[in-house]
Amino acid sequence: MELQGHRKVSVIFWIALGTCLVALAAALNISWVVVNWRTGVLLFIGAVSFLLLIGGVVLNTTFLVREIRRNEKHDAFINAVTHELKTPVASLRLYLQTLQSRDLDRTQQQEFYKTMLKDMNRLQSTIEQVLLAGAAGSTSKHQHTQVDIPEMVRNCVEALERSYNLPPGVLLYKNTLPDGEKGIVIGNSEELRAAVSNLIDNSIKYSDDQVCVRIEIIKIEASRIAIRVQDNGIGIDQAELKQVFRRFYRIHGKLRTKGTGLGLYIVRSVAKKHSGKVLGESEGRGRGSTFTIELPLAVSV
Repeated sequence: MELQGHRKVSVIFWIALGTCLVALAAALNISWVVVNWRTGVLLFIGAVSFLLLIGGVVLNTTFLVREIRRNEKHDAFINAVTHELKTPVASLRLYLQTLQSRDLDRTQQQEFYKTMLKDMNRLQSTIEQVLLAGAAGSTSKHQHTQVDIPEMVRNCVEALERSYNLPPGVLLYKNTLPDGEKGIVIGNSEELRAAVSNLIDNSIKYSDDQVCVRIEIIKIEASRIAIRVQDNGIGIDQAELKQVFRRFYRIHGKLRTKGTGLGLYIVRSVAKKHSGKVLGESEGRGRGSTFTIELPLAVSV
């Protein structure tokens, strides 16, 4: 909180400084015009110089404010990643020290191993998120193969059910493709799986106590397929819908969730790399949200 307060003071300082410089330049220019009103050439030069000076001050102030905000996002990302790494590492260390120093029965050991495995999965997920964010944002091409979208999405749903230990019926999967259609997309299977998993994972994390997420496979055009993820969670304000796909962005509000702020950025980057797009919809806070990935189907030969 203290760091955020310092940042806000910095932003206010640079805006105030820019305003004062603009006012000073205006006062000097007006005074100069009053004194030298008979000299037309000098008046023209002074007016041009004034405009250049004002433009430079405005650009400089804008640049400084943007840099401050960018640094704030980077710091927030570093803090989030540090927390995501430090917490499971500390937990693993504690459990290992306990196993080393005490004689535990078989049941207690199995409980410890289960918790440690969950911490390891959390560490691996954080590392993969950071690495995938860099890969998804690059323009380098990777080997593409045929990806069966319905099968891949089903695997993602089953993996997240096991990860969160969810009861049946919480994640509702439905394939609405016509009978006989497989929904094949040419792309990177790992990136597509990560994008889908991020959408479903976000819907689970940002849901209320009663988690209910609907995942549908839809054919929206003759040559395009869509993966729609709908939840009954906290929802998103209309003003934030355009910003949630930015790197490091975290939804404002009272609900604090684990994560690095990279999930939806990865989803958008992966969709774009596969000649697709992602859409976000919400009626507002408390009304849930819907995210849809649209991808081109493979051309039948």
